[in-house]
Amino acid sequence: MMTPKAVRDSQVITTQLVLPNDTNGLGNLLGGTLMHWIDIAAAIAAQRHADRVCVTASVDEINFHHPVRLGDVVTLQASVNRAFRTSMEIGVVVTAESRSGHDSRRANNAYLTFVAIDESGRPVSVPGVIPESQDEIRRFDEALLRRERRLANRRP
Repeated sequence: MMTPKAVRDSQVITTQLVLPNDTNGLGNLLGGTLMHWIDIAAAIAAQRHADRVCVTASVDEINFHHPVRLGDVVTLQASVNRAFRTSMEIGVVVTAESRSGHDSRRANNAYLTFVAIDESGRPVSVPGVIPESQDEIRRFDEALLRRERRLANRRP
């Protein structure tokens, strides 16, 4: 039996600067670039939790709350919300801070499912999650509801 881990043990916080090559013609961050950054942050959190290579199995939803502009500093915080047998739900919260540093806003959130794999590419068991704070407990509980929806949507 694997020893469960606290959320903080695998949490990832990463920061990006939005450069001209990252933006569209309106000066807003490209959605695909943000999705790439989200996937990387989530993958690192999953790998830290599982202590092995993990692959993206699904992306539930990515919600764009506010545009992210050229020159903004983007912070991505990825956390393992809950672990199941071989999969984990990773939540990513994205905040954007303006160039002046006076305006910080939640720009995005996303839920991704990752599966831990062995050297042959087969799914392997992952440790459970120990939620400690009220927010972690809420995310832990909500992750089960989202998983049930995911599984129901996969059925013919």
